[in-house]
Amino acid sequence: MQRAVQRSSATLRCGLSLSRKQKVAPLPRGPSRLLSSSTCPRYLVKGIHTSSVHRAGRAIDFRLSDIGEGISEVVIKEWYVGLGSKVNQFDPICEVQSDKASVTITSRYDGVIKKLNYEVEQVCKVGAALVEIEVASDAAVDSRPTLETETLAEEEPVRKSQPSPAVTPIESGKSAVFVDKVLATPAVRRFATEMNVALSAVRATGKNGRVLKDDIVAYTQNKPSVERPAPTTQDEAPRTRIVDIGGYTRAMLKTMTKSLQIPHFGYKDEVEMDALMAIRKDLVAQAKSSGVKLSYMPFFIKAASVALLEYPILNASLSDCQEKIIYKDDHNIGLAMDTPQGLIVPNIKKCQEKSILEIAAELNRLQEACLNGKVGTQDLVEGTFSLSNIGSIGGTYAFPVLVQPEVCIGALGRIRKLPRFSPAGEIVPVNVLNVSWSADHRVIDGATVSRFSNVWKNYLEKPHALLMTLK
Repeated sequence: MQRAVQRSSATLRCGLSLSRKQKVAPLPRGPSRLLSSSTCPRYLVKGIHTSSVHRAGRAIDFRLSDIGEGISEVVIKEWYVGLGSKVNQFDPICEVQSDKASVTITSRYDGVIKKLNYEVEQVCKVGAALVEIEVASDAAVDSRPTLETETLAEEEPVRKSQPSPAVTPIESGKSAVFVDKVLATPAVRRFATEMNVALSAVRATGKNGRVLKDDIVAYTQNKPSVERPAPTTQDEAPRTRIVDIGGYTRAMLKTMTKSLQIPHFGYKDEVEMDALMAIRKDLVAQAKSSGVKLSYMPFFIKAASVALLEYPILNASLSDCQEKIIYKDDHNIGLAMDTPQGLIVPNIKKCQEKSILEIAAELNRLQEACLNGKVGTQDLVEGTFSLSNIGSIGGTYAFPVLVQPEVCIGALGRIRKLPRFSPAGEIVPVNVLNVSWSADHRVIDGATVSRFSNVWKNYLEKPHALLMTLK
């Protein structure tokens, strides 16, 4: 009772007049908790009470984390959420494309999307805020006395966010890019943007409701004629289109700019393919029964791997200080692939340990991933040697450009039936493959490339010799 009187006296000494309806909560023991005359005059106290403090939801920036491999920026390829969408931890937010691969970004929070900071095809730097998420804080009980003063009224009021639809168009120039969950590859989305078509309006015929390029073409053909752009006349100025460089094309620009600073050495030869063509024909059905499509490329890759065992300098790289040669034990052989997103060079890891069938299976996987724009970062890094099959398009000879930090690359032309002389001096038809090698002339001389090419060529012209290398 005596303590209560002391507390009441201490409170009244501050010059406070409490109404009858206000209840005075007991203060914690100890002088540090008592109101002093030095602090009371600075505030107009409204009341003293003990309560549970409920923390309101707060908006936080969800920033793009460092995804490794020296990647400093990405291109937004697809949004999986819209304004007002509810997300949980590990839910996909968007798909981004770096210089090296496509990556799905997932949420680290539970909350509601309040703002999308980028449009599709815009560039986002690592560390920048992708979206703004309103996080609902859990209720927290605080038994300490809370002093409500006029200073609380001066705090910024909580902003009330208006509900937004989950699918919202974001204006981009004259066309609208719709944020939705329509399934489509990045190449199809780019084509839709060029045709000024919203994917949500297109009837999808692909697997699992995926929109295909043909679906967009069919949609544009079925649109009323008044919606089609009028044909240009001679009096009109020619139309031009400016497109930002991004994705794999940006990576190719950077890589090739650096690569062409290297002094290249070129070497060309031809390979007789009759024996290999006969063996492949016999093995196609067996590979198919294992679910593998067998082309000539797995033979080219395996022959290159075996030849690299004899000439490891072609599987090496030059140190940054250009004073040391780094020899690589693993043969991570890359394949230059022409994809809808641009030129990329994924590689097959440890070819020296794989059979021709295993190499073929990996090649099938990479080709499917490239077609769908789903190549992983791991498939694009740590390459040691590269091949490019220009013959699949129709070329015969080429001048392949090195992929740093590799020191050798080969370009394979198309197979042609040409007249050649037999050992008896007779003219006979022979299936011939042309190969063009490029090497880093700072560490490799022409004689080394020639000897390597001869070994590789021998394994292709006499494919049964590959049996001697099996372990």
